[in-house]
Amino acid sequence: MTVGSALYLGSVTHRRVRPVLHLLRYRVFWLLLDLREIDQISKSLRLFSRNRFNALSFFDRDYCDGGETPLGAQIQEHLRKADVPADGKILLLSMPRILGYVFNPLSLYFCYDVGDRLKAIVYEVHNTFGECHSYVLPVEGDGKTINQQCEKAFYVSPFLGMDLRYEFKVTPPGNRLSVAIRGYDSTGLVIATSLSGSLRPLTDRALLSALVTFPFLTLKVIAAIHWHALRLYLKGLKIYEHGLATAVARDIPSRKYK
Repeated sequence: MTVGSALYLGSVTHRRVRPVLHLLRYRVFWLLLDLREIDQISKSLRLFSRNRFNALSFFDRDYCDGGETPLGAQIQEHLRKADVPADGKILLLSMPRILGYVFNPLSLYFCYDVGDRLKAIVYEVHNTFGECHSYVLPVEGDGKTINQQCEKAFYVSPFLGMDLRYEFKVTPPGNRLSVAIRGYDSTGLVIATSLSGSLRPLTDRALLSALVTFPFLTLKVIAAIHWHALRLYLKGLKIYEHGLATAVARDIPSRKYK
């Protein structure tokens, strides 16, 4: 089953395994947006707008290089450089701005061919230093359950080194959606994260319900990141200094998160 633009309600879990145990879990909702439909969706919904303030909004400059090039064209360029043929729809999974604010640690682009076959997933990662990196990974097989892996190439947490390998297990958008990411160093598993959600129709009624249930979701995400960073620091975890020489990054003006 493939879907178009929709709403997903679910949760995110982070589990640190070594050198100390630490767990973070919170409830969340995401929008799944067909990049070709965003303008149409904006016109049809009262609570959602594109590139202007609303209760929920989508700003193109929050993604990719933050420039003037259309978002779909930027993702297609990522796919071209990775030599992945995916010339169909692109579905973006991310949190919207809520009352003008958003921070998306991870956004996912599900990239299909014209036959509606999933061909690639682009993992767009943002850190709290105002930087972003995209991992472009092809999809093998029938796309029902996807297993992928790559080497870490981007600094995210001060409590994780760069010498990590990521493994991904993904159930693509359908009635349910799930993404599990595990990070391994030379001695084994270090961290396991996951997100999962259930499909809801993208309507004003569903958006209002999500907004009432999670009124400060995006602020809660950034607050949780810093609160749990403090707890990890107090637990005595080693801090890895940030150096752009070891990370593939681009600067994102901090104003876009305000």
